[in-house]
Amino acid sequence: MAGGEAPALFSEAVLILGSAVVAAPLFKKFGLGTVLGYLAAGVVIGPVLRLVTDAEAVLQVSELGVVFLLFIIGLELKPSRLWSLRRDIFGIGLLQVFLTGIVLTSLAIALTGKGVAASTVIGFGLALSSTAFALQVLEERGEMNRRHGQKSFAILLFQDLAIVPMLAVIPLLAPFATETDSNGLLEFGKAVGAILLLIVAGRYLLTPLLRIVGNTGAREAMLATALLVVLGSAYLMQLAGLSMAMGAFIAGVMLAESSYRHELEADIEPFRGLLLGLFFIAIGMSLNLSVIVDEWLAIIIAVPLLMITKSTVVFLLCRIFGNDYNVSLRTAMVLPQGGEFGFVLFSAAAGLSIFNQDTSSLLIAITTLSMALTPLSVALGSRLERKEAAADMEEDFEGADESVDVLMIGFSRFGQIASQALLAGGKEVTIIDNSADRVQSAGKFGFRIYFGDGTRKEVLEAAGISRARVVAVCTHNMAVTDRIVDLIRAEYPEQKLYVRSYDRTHSLSLRSKEVEYELRETFESGLLFGASTLEALGLSEDQSRDIINDVRRRDEQRLRIQASEGLAAGGDMIHTTPVKPEPLTKPKQEGRIVNVEEHHSKNGANA
Repeated sequence: MAGGEAPALFSEAVLILGSAVVAAPLFKKFGLGTVLGYLAAGVVIGPVLRLVTDAEAVLQVSELGVVFLLFIIGLELKPSRLWSLRRDIFGIGLLQVFLTGIVLTSLAIALTGKGVAASTVIGFGLALSSTAFALQVLEERGEMNRRHGQKSFAILLFQDLAIVPMLAVIPLLAPFATETDSNGLLEFGKAVGAILLLIVAGRYLLTPLLRIVGNTGAREAMLATALLVVLGSAYLMQLAGLSMAMGAFIAGVMLAESSYRHELEADIEPFRGLLLGLFFIAIGMSLNLSVIVDEWLAIIIAVPLLMITKSTVVFLLCRIFGNDYNVSLRTAMVLPQGGEFGFVLFSAAAGLSIFNQDTSSLLIAITTLSMALTPLSVALGSRLERKEAAADMEEDFEGADESVDVLMIGFSRFGQIASQALLAGGKEVTIIDNSADRVQSAGKFGFRIYFGDGTRKEVLEAAGISRARVVAVCTHNMAVTDRIVDLIRAEYPEQKLYVRSYDRTHSLSLRSKEVEYELRETFESGLLFGASTLEALGLSEDQSRDIINDVRRRDEQRLRIQASEGLAAGGDMIHTTPVKPEPLTKPKQEGRIVNVEEHHSKNGANA
C-alpha cells in the first residue's frame, strides 16, 4: 500500500463513515432523527454522487446491525415478560399481517391489474414493517418501554416469525410450480428444531460457557464469546430458514436472567450502533432513482396509500383489543412503513418470474421511501395524541419480589440524590414513581424502578413494602406525602418511615405521626451553602463546620419544643453566636448575640 492508491474498499469505508459522521448529528440537531440522516447520507453517496456503487455488499454486512439490535432487546426481556406479550404477538400481530395482507392484495389487484399470485406477494410483502427502523426510532425517543412501544415490538416480532411461511409459499405461487416445489412441512420442521436447539443451548450451555471464559479474565476473549453467541445463534436460524435476527433475539431472551447480561450488552452495544447506522446508509444507497423518476406518479400514490392502510389496520386492531386511543394511534404511526424482509420476498418472487425485475425495483423504492417517512410519521403521532390522557405505562412489578432494603416512593431530584447514597452503600433499593418519563429515563441507568401510584395499597404491596426494612417517602407534594404516610401508618404500623418534608410546619406534622425520620428538603443544602459562603468570607473550614453544627443543634432543639408547645415556641433557639476568625487557634465564641426571631416572625414561621 505504501506509495500506491488506497484499496477501493478502504476509500469506500472512509466515505461511508464520513457521511455518517456529518449527516447523523446534523439531522439530529434539526429534530429529524439520526435514522433519516443515515438514509440521506446513503442517497447522496450512492445514487446521487455514485461514490459508492456496491450497495448490496454493504447491505449484507450491515444487516448484522439488525441482528445485534434484536439480541440486545432480547437481553431486556425475561421469558416471563415475553410470555406476558403473547396476546399482542399472536393476537394483534397475527391479525395485522393477515388483514393488512388481504387489504393490500386487493388494492394491488384493483390498481395494477396483476394476477392473484403477484398481487398476493405484493400485498403480504408490504404488510411487513421494518423492525430496524421502528425499533431504532422508538429507542431514540426513549419509548421502547412505553405501552405503544411494547405493542409495536410484539407486532414486529410476529412479522419476523411470519417471514418463514411466506418464503415457503412463494414457490407455490410461481407460474411453473410443481409438486416437488412443495417442501413446506420439512422447512417447518427444520425451523421448529432449530428454535428448540437454541433454547436448550441457551438454557444449559451459554451461561456455563460465559462463566468459563469470564473466569480467565481475558477481556478480548469475553468480547469474542459475546460475538460468537450472537452470530452463532443467528447463523443457526439462517440455516433453518428463519431470519438471523430471530435467532439473535431468542439467544438474548435465554440470557436475560444471566448474571452476564450487562457485560454482554456492553460488549455488543458499539457494534450494534455502528452496524445499524450502516444498515440505514445501505438502504439509502440501494434506492433506484431512475425507477422513482420513471414511476413517480405510481410512487406518489402508492407510498401514502400504503402508510394510511397499514396505520388504519393497526389502529383498529389495537382499539378492538382494548387499548386506549393514544396507545393505538402511536402504535399505528410507528408501523406504517414497508420492511427489510419485503426486499427478500420481492427478490425471491422476481427470481421465480412471479413478476418482473422492474416491478421488484418499484416495490423496493416504495418500501424505502415509506421507511424514510417513518420518523415524520412517529412525530405526527405524538402531535395527534389526546393531551388529556395520563402517562401510558402499565403497572408492571415483575422482579419486585426480590430482596429489598429500602422501598423508595418518589424519584424526583431529592429521591435521585438519596438513592445514590443508598446504592453506594450496597443496599437494595426498589423505587416506584408515577411519572412515565422518569421511570423510562431511570430504567436506562439500571435502577430497579416501577411505574405506580404510591398512594394505593395494592401498588405498595406489589412493590414489596412488606419485605422492605425502611420505606423512604421522597415525593415532592406535601399532600401526596401525607396521604402515603397516613396509608402506611394505618396498614403497616410497624414499618419504619423516612420522609422528605416540605417545610418546618410539615416536619412538625410528620413528627406528630411518629415517623422515624424526616428532613426538610432544603435544610441541609441551605446549611452547606451557608458554610461555603462563610469560608469564602475568611472563616476556616473548622470554624464554619462548628457554626453549622451549632445551627443544626439549635434547630433540632427548637423543633422538639415546637412539637410540644406549638409553632410560636422556641424563639430563643434560633439565636446565634458569631465566631471571630482566628487562624491556627481554636475558635472562640465572642461578640453579641443576634436576635432574628422578630424578623422571622414578620416573614413567616416556616423557615
